[in-house]
Amino acid sequence: MSAVNDSKFEPAVFFLTGIPVNEDIRVWISIPFCFMYVISILGNSVILFIIKTDPSLHEPMYIFLSMLAITDLGVSISTMPTTLGIFWFNSREINHNTCFAQLFFIHSFTLSESSVLLCMAFDRFVAICNPLRYASILTPPRIAKMGLVSLLRGVVLICPLPILLKKHRYCQTSILTHSFCLHQEVMKKACSDIRVNIIYGFFLTVASRGLDFLLILLSYVMILKTVLSIASHTERLKALNTCFSHICIVLFFYTSEISLAVIYRFVKNYSSLVEIVMGIIYLFIPPLMNPIVYCVKTKPIRVSIIRVVSP
Repeated sequence: MSAVNDSKFEPAVFFLTGIPVNEDIRVWISIPFCFMYVISILGNSVILFIIKTDPSLHEPMYIFLSMLAITDLGVSISTMPTTLGIFWFNSREINHNTCFAQLFFIHSFTLSESSVLLCMAFDRFVAICNPLRYASILTPPRIAKMGLVSLLRGVVLICPLPILLKKHRYCQTSILTHSFCLHQEVMKKACSDIRVNIIYGFFLTVASRGLDFLLILLSYVMILKTVLSIASHTERLKALNTCFSHICIVLFFYTSEISLAVIYRFVKNYSSLVEIVMGIIYLFIPPLMNPIVYCVKTKPIRVSIIRVVSP
């Protein structure tokens, strides 16, 4: 009988908080966020367009870059509706199913992005450590399989999260800190046993992002070892320069994600503002910076863009 009564008090919606600002300046605060979204979508769309239309860019490195642009677009589109809805319309309510769907897409795209970053590290490893076999190792069919596995990995590993969340009753405070739904926060609002969520979430972090980061780190140790064996100082710099953009993107992505994971799992009594800022850096900055870094640092892409926009 008590279970029935408790279910009456289960909230039908979650309430998103986002950045706590005065209502008078909320619209003004939305301007930089809107600008970030526009740049993210425009920048990644330009990357996709340039790579598709320029035959000289139909190489493994740029195909993996196009996969990264697709995942960045997915992350931006997944977070955009609720974030701008809060700023523009003060729309803070989100029902359970919509919240679960949003966190599924957010986590799926971010996990797929981690997989793509690993593929890009493998591409640089083969190009520098085994250049004579580069074309025979990274063939178009193999690249297509790697891209498909990256996508399926994100979908398959994240699928259990909304399924597990739907089994819980949410009779505690239903206010979420962010302007979007994340599994780590939503599961804490359940009033039933969430040990399975905690264990699976930890396993997911270690077996996916943790493993990806270690493999990327290992690939760069091997790359550095190979580069240091090159006699010519100029050739060393040239080899390292091809990795610079990828290293920047890896740092943007994993630094923010690891920081957010540490806050959720190991830090107690932290400020909600710190959590909000780390969430923004984690989901908004990589899709914004990735196309900028590659457009600035990658000469073939820069030349192709200039060629397209020049009269």
